[in-house]
Amino acid sequence: MAKKTGNEKDLWVYCEHYEGKPVHVVYELLGEVRKMADKCHQRVGAVLLIDDPKDIPQDLIAHGADVVYVVRDPKFAHYSTELYTNAFAELITEYRPNAILIGATNDGRDLGPRVAARERTGLCADCTILDVEEDGLVEWTRPAAGGNIMATILCKEDRPQMGTCRPKTFKAPEADPSHKGEVVEYTLKHQIEDRVEVLRRDPVVTEGEMAIDDAPFVCSGGRGMKAKENFALLQDLAHVLGGAVGGSRAAVDEGFIEHPRQVGQSGKTVTPKIYFACGISGSVQHKAGMSKSDTIVCINKDPDAPMFEISRYGIVGDALKVLPLLTQKIKEFKES
Repeated sequence: MAKKTGNEKDLWVYCEHYEGKPVHVVYELLGEVRKMADKCHQRVGAVLLIDDPKDIPQDLIAHGADVVYVVRDPKFAHYSTELYTNAFAELITEYRPNAILIGATNDGRDLGPRVAARERTGLCADCTILDVEEDGLVEWTRPAAGGNIMATILCKEDRPQMGTCRPKTFKAPEADPSHKGEVVEYTLKHQIEDRVEVLRRDPVVTEGEMAIDDAPFVCSGGRGMKAKENFALLQDLAHVLGGAVGGSRAAVDEGFIEHPRQVGQSGKTVTPKIYFACGISGSVQHKAGMSKSDTIVCINKDPDAPMFEISRYGIVGDALKVLPLLTQKIKEFKES
């Protein structure tokens, strides 16, 4: 498509699925796009490439979709870069959407840029705020790389407008069984063969510490923790609370903690009940990964640290001295 013609319509959400079920970010995007579509008087479309849709289309409609485009093929049981890109591009040519939103998962980050390149349009990655003007122009907002600012990006000339959004950035809506929509079964006109043969699929097995993605409490440390061994203080607090340990990008760069536990724009997005930011100044990039936590507690020696601006509770002090005292008090409270 590339250049805008004025005939584009509808806001699409890509329905990524795993083991026959939509991944959670799909529902998050449907909820946000539903609000956008109502504002610009367009429909919400959901794109489902799958081997057997079962009741997924009706589930997507109940969560806000007005129309679900289903392309079924046994080859779509699992994600395939070439097959999915080919199918998505054909759907775009056929129905000419105004905008497409994709979850910034591993598969979404692979699919989005490829579809954008095929369509000769742009893609705004890792958006944290979405809005739309009445004429359908989407405002994509994300932390600007290398700067402590938020940037809003517009794609005025090319269509479809495209962007990816991090999981847990938006709240998923409750299902509304009364919402009506249509299901469009589409048959591809141009089939291609996948040049990649998957020989085996091994499930990911996690052992040891709790993953930060779903932990109810996350205790994160930054450069202010000063050394890798001091992260044991965070581990003690996390153990008492039943939570997980995370870290800022600075902490990862210093070798204090592994990258899979990094919170922020270039790491994970978390939304725990309580997020402890210990020795973390609070860059825009870090806030992008934790600002929607229910409660934020900041411990920092610098009273002017930006993290205090979004924290419900703040302690001005050395995290290395405060953490042992805090952990002990929580232990005593739980034992009383």
